[in-house]
Amino acid sequence: MTRPRLMLADDHTILVEAFRKLLDPHYDIVGTVSDGRALLETARQLNPDVIVADIGMPLMNGLEAGLRLKELMPTMKLIFLTMNDDPDLAVEAMRCGASGYLLKSSAVEEMLCAIQLALNGKTYITPLIRRGMQKSFIKNPRVKGHSKALTPRQREVVQLLAEGKSMKEVASVLKVTPRTVAFHKYRAMDELNIGTTAELIQYAIKAKLLIRQ
Repeated sequence: MTRPRLMLADDHTILVEAFRKLLDPHYDIVGTVSDGRALLETARQLNPDVIVADIGMPLMNGLEAGLRLKELMPTMKLIFLTMNDDPDLAVEAMRCGASGYLLKSSAVEEMLCAIQLALNGKTYITPLIRRGMQKSFIKNPRVKGHSKALTPRQREVVQLLAEGKSMKEVASVLKVTPRTVAFHKYRAMDELNIGTTAELIQYAIKAKLLIRQ
């Protein structure tokens, strides 16, 4: 019996190898990549049944890569495995066509369950953030219009936040304080006339801020 074909995408090599060992007895691991652009290119060649991907990857965000792949390969199943427990981000991931959203702190059994459900045409969201997602979706079902342009620093902050990084991580990358990151984030949201992190992520995807040259 042919085993389902699985592909892994994460820029943390140690984690990828750990996931490979855990999943190899159950699935045919056809490839691993460490950035979003490689995911987009390699997945089209390998044609996996399921992709397990991080969101915060270099060159191209996992959300953007996943969104493009779902357009090219609509039957492919996409599961996000990330450290970010922001319900808004999880809502946006599911809007991008994901079949699952897990945290890296989730149990191994959850990953196996999510993959099997995806193969069966169903979805799985870790209980750790499911309730928060329901509140986020009910409160913010649509994206508002956008108008004004962002400053270079605001664009940097929006890009990094949309890549799945926390404000503390963004502060570390930009070598500023979390308070400064928060200031730029909320100024950007005010300039764009949007009110939630989910809308900010949608703006970043549409504005192509997640693709780093």
